[in-house]
Amino acid sequence: MQPVKLFSKGVVTGYRRGLRNQDSSISLVKIEGVTSKADTEFYLGKRIAYVYRGLKSRKNKITKRDTKLRVIWGKVRRAHGSSGVVRASFRTNLPPKAIGATVRVMLYP
Repeated sequence: MQPVKLFSKGVVTGYRRGLRNQDSSISLVKIEGVTSKADTEFYLGKRIAYVYRGLKSRKNKITKRDTKLRVIWGKVRRAHGSSGVVRASFRTNLPPKAIGATVRVMLYP
């Protein structure tokens, strides 16, 4: 039995912005293998996970074990331009250190 691919990789390229203003509540994500606006339609509404490592351990709510890994969840909202970049909003705004970091775009809902 073949392993099932649960997520695609993406890279946070920045925030939605104009020349002088930026909106940190909307992040731009470039998804691996997506090169056109038509390709983005499959990903609309899909969940995105930004996984990062915190300084101190916390108890995981599900497994009840201590872990330093944390997650900020978000959702793909719409396409941004014609080159396959998407706009995403997260439950809490992504920190600036997330720019250039990888995210997981879940393929299942």
